[in-house]
Amino acid sequence: MNWLDAAARLRELRRPGVLVTLVAVRGHAPREAGAKMVVGVDQVWGSIGGGNLEATAVAAAREMIATGATTPRTLDQDLSDHAETTYGRQCCGGTTTVLLDPLPVVGSVAIFGVGHVGQEIARILARHELDLHLIDAREEYATPAAIPELANGSATVHWHHTPWPEPLLRELPPGTLVLVMTHDHGEDAAIVDAALRCSHLPFVGLIGSSAKWRRIERVLREWGHDEATTARVTTPIGDPRITGKDPATLALSVCVDLIQRLAGGDLRDQLTTAAAGSARSAGSAGSARGEARP
Repeated sequence: MNWLDAAARLRELRRPGVLVTLVAVRGHAPREAGAKMVVGVDQVWGSIGGGNLEATAVAAAREMIATGATTPRTLDQDLSDHAETTYGRQCCGGTTTVLLDPLPVVGSVAIFGVGHVGQEIARILARHELDLHLIDAREEYATPAAIPELANGSATVHWHHTPWPEPLLRELPPGTLVLVMTHDHGEDAAIVDAALRCSHLPFVGLIGSSAKWRRIERVLREWGHDEATTARVTTPIGDPRITGKDPATLALSVCVDLIQRLAGGDLRDQLTTAAAGSARSAGSAGSARGEARP
């Protein structure tokens, strides 16, 4: 597998890596400038020349992965026989500069309910490098044809049509930010219930009024959630500085808040989880919703 395919594969599997490029060669070196390789947690694809040059770069790249580094760095090496080395002598005689460019695990957002507001949020988020899961029980809303312009965005969009969306929460990537805004307040309650039982989801946001939340919170208590657990739900959602109830304004408010969260601790936690290879956990199995509706 070449370095380009390897980078794409890591992106698809949501695993971190580092793109290593030999950016400058002065004198003799085992490879010419421009040679590339991709370093993962336990694999390497491609080569920048082997020996101490490559082994040192791999070790530095894996340190970046382990610490969740997101800023590129350079690494200068002397390939003379007088240079101090860690992984054996390399006597080519030249000097090199290597660029280590992180390939982080991107953020992930799941929108349950792709109605007017959900579509506007998707349009904004699709312009960012992230995984975007769009879920709806209504078939006509859970299809690329509903928002065709998303195909031109930077996000990787995953469409899910399911009349019973709660089990999907267990399959979402660790660190996914969850938004709940379906057309059915009873379904909203069921999704929030299932999300609160998933330990790998750090944010659960619910659209709606305080009156709606009081009813749903009462039902969640009946389903076994205590006050500390229901306090994990963020409602209302969005940046309070942006007011207005039309879908485009609501979407802007929500996305301002989400993007700040993705750039902060939630994304770093997600990256650390992915790098460590932690298994996904859904907490206690299934949803406790039964047939009750708020």
